[in-house]
Amino acid sequence: MPPRLRISSLGHQIPRCQYELQIVRSASTAAAPVFTPAASIEQMTRSPVPVSRSPPTQLPSHRNPEYRRSQLLRSYTSLLRTSPLIVLFQHNNLKSMEWAAIRRELANALKKVDDKIATEGRTAPAIAPYIKIQTIQTSIFEVALRIVEYFKPTDAALASGQPPRAVDPVTQTSAELPAVSGSKDDPALTHDLSRTAHLAVKNTKGMHELSPLLVGPVAILSIPIVSPEHMKAALSILTPKEAGFPTPSRKANPDYHDPIVQNGLRKINLLAARVDNQVFDINQTKWVGSIEGGMDGLRSQLVTALQSMSSSVATTLEGAGKSLYFTMESRRSVLEEEEKGPTGDKSESS
Repeated sequence: MPPRLRISSLGHQIPRCQYELQIVRSASTAAAPVFTPAASIEQMTRSPVPVSRSPPTQLPSHRNPEYRRSQLLRSYTSLLRTSPLIVLFQHNNLKSMEWAAIRRELANALKKVDDKIATEGRTAPAIAPYIKIQTIQTSIFEVALRIVEYFKPTDAALASGQPPRAVDPVTQTSAELPAVSGSKDDPALTHDLSRTAHLAVKNTKGMHELSPLLVGPVAILSIPIVSPEHMKAALSILTPKEAGFPTPSRKANPDYHDPIVQNGLRKINLLAARVDNQVFDINQTKWVGSIEGGMDGLRSQLVTALQSMSSSVATTLEGAGKSLYFTMESRRSVLEEEEKGPTGDKSESS
């Protein structure tokens, strides 16, 4: 009986004539000479164009912008420039559920402050959705602090003698970025990731007032405007005992007294605050939160103090003028009596 042949194997076989044709074509292709055109005289005499390691829309940087540390540095510098009120806390091993519960209670308390301001008819904007609490990388945040405080892009550009590139110091971007083909050592580059910024703050490590506090796990509360009322509401939720503010009652806010919220709040401690580029300790932070009526109340207190000062100055000046007037009048009367004395004696003798 003849052996059986599989149909599939027959279907994949290549005819002999076709196979020989393929071998001939491959041999002719391999034997064909390949000619490379010679370079022109201009190409040989002209210097090669420097290769840019950055895309056309990205300025050359000392720090690689693709790294997460670089992006965190840019976000921290932007946060420091746009948030005039920042409160620093120390947190110790908070769980994700505890963070979620604390953020929920904080958002509710800040929303009540916005509602109170709206009911009073004041024109202050609602800023509760923009107030955030977040953990930070302390080493990168310390570098961002030094860049914001000690690095002045305009001064660096004037010292280099070249005009600075059009870069927004907050967003680090520009609507019309030119094609950059320069080097990262270009002194005209003054963005936060540039070599100029790195050299400007290289020797200032540990010199900022907040540097000793940026050790261990740290969280920050950023407020876009200086609002003592929102700061008081936040401190009454996060650290009521250290700040000296009353906690929400169980009847008014029962969710605040849940065990998961209280367990998380026991692990948070108040460190300091940064208000309008000034470092405030715990006592000064308490004072900022205790201002009644917010910034409007502070302005009214200032106006009252100026009015009282002006009235006291006017009273003092008026009293000095009166005393001078009485002194001059008494002296005038004494002089008149002295002048009348000799003439009276002459008349009696005559």
